[in-house]
Amino acid sequence: MFKAIALFSGGLDSILAAEVVRRQNIDVLCLTFETPFFSAEKAKATARQLNLPLAVENFTADHLVMLKSPRYGYGKNMNPCIDCHTLMLKFAGKKMEETGADFIITGEVLGQRPMSQGKQSLFVVAKNSGYPDHILRPLSAQLLEPVKAEREGKIDRSRLLAIQGRGRKPQIQLAADFGITKYAPPAGGCLLTDPIFTKRLRDLFSHEEDHQIRDIELLKYGRHFRVNDNSKIIVGRNKADNNALQAQVQKDDLVLFMADFPGPQVLVPYGGDEYISNTAAALCVRYSDAPDTQEVKVICQKGNTSTVITAKAAPREDCERWII
Repeated sequence: MFKAIALFSGGLDSILAAEVVRRQNIDVLCLTFETPFFSAEKAKATARQLNLPLAVENFTADHLVMLKSPRYGYGKNMNPCIDCHTLMLKFAGKKMEETGADFIITGEVLGQRPMSQGKQSLFVVAKNSGYPDHILRPLSAQLLEPVKAEREGKIDRSRLLAIQGRGRKPQIQLAADFGITKYAPPAGGCLLTDPIFTKRLRDLFSHEEDHQIRDIELLKYGRHFRVNDNSKIIVGRNKADNNALQAQVQKDDLVLFMADFPGPQVLVPYGGDEYISNTAAALCVRYSDAPDTQEVKVICQKGNTSTVITAKAAPREDCERWII
């Protein structure tokens, strides 16, 4: 039996690509990826539902290197789609070699995304992955040049498809023909397309050269304030943010919260001097239920040490100037 490695997001196109190939009696191993910017949860849930074998690859280290200087640049925000997909295909190629698979498949549809799925972009991605003659796009294969698996008869090209464009009707009809009724709506799911997240990420890259994975995780929660070049203050917006920030606390961090009023959890990663702790306390008061003009107590913790800071709410104009 021939074998294929399928790039698998859990979305409809990746489902159909895997199913089209699997119906030719080809053994399909799905491969998905995770980084701080996107998770594998949708792929895992879909693979379980369809009884598809799935391998999950965390390629954060390689992805971060690529992200800081993508060869083909970014999309609207910080999404380096062409370079990211190239990297995924490089990993898929290695998995193909490790498992003895015969080719790689993707759910790409010609013309569905103008910037990254035009014929030239598909060619560039395949070429730069190092496996150009092993990458099959089953949903649009009849519109593209045959790859090695087709030429060698490992897969029947006549049973592949010629879908193109941004419409979804052909895929929806094919899913119905296959009896596939449950699938997630199309959605990016990548934080690198989110304008607020990417603004914070650019700030992190420009101020903290030696950042950790935790620093990227923290970008997902709360309000972020860049007070100076060396310090950032994060203020929880709700209970979920507060819990998420608490889960990320390390021993050198400053953690602040209100003593006598409901309010946010405030985190200063890697701590700070007296000015920073006082500023963090003032931000804590600003986003609490305490009166704006009243001095109130804020608890400040670092490791096992606690102190009490008396503070008023930070001026709104300062908050607007500092917020990322």
